[in-house]
Amino acid sequence: MPRITFITPDGKSIEVDAPLGLSVMEIAHRNDIDLEGACEGSLACSTCHVIVDPAWYNRLQPPKEDEEDMLDLAFGLTRTSRLGCQIVITPELDGLTVTLPTATRDMRLG
Repeated sequence: MPRITFITPDGKSIEVDAPLGLSVMEIAHRNDIDLEGACEGSLACSTCHVIVDPAWYNRLQPPKEDEEDMLDLAFGLTRTSRLGCQIVITPELDGLTVTLPTATRDMRLG
């Protein structure tokens, strides 16, 4: 089974199993990793924002326009930012490393 490493905002490294077909957000939730995902993966928020390790970024499928629009609202946006709900685990992503940002911003809350 593939594995994924989450780096917490305080620098702690958490490596977990990453079942094929699940999103990074779903994997985080299954392992009690603090990645919000307020819209539950419907591309209506940016709270599942993760920062992909630069060595892995170009191995991902390119973001779609809807994801890019939501990323514009993310706190702490970087050039390797992605939404965790949109990264689906494939065998090629075994070893993926993502960092959780220090904060999130849910624009749905006024």
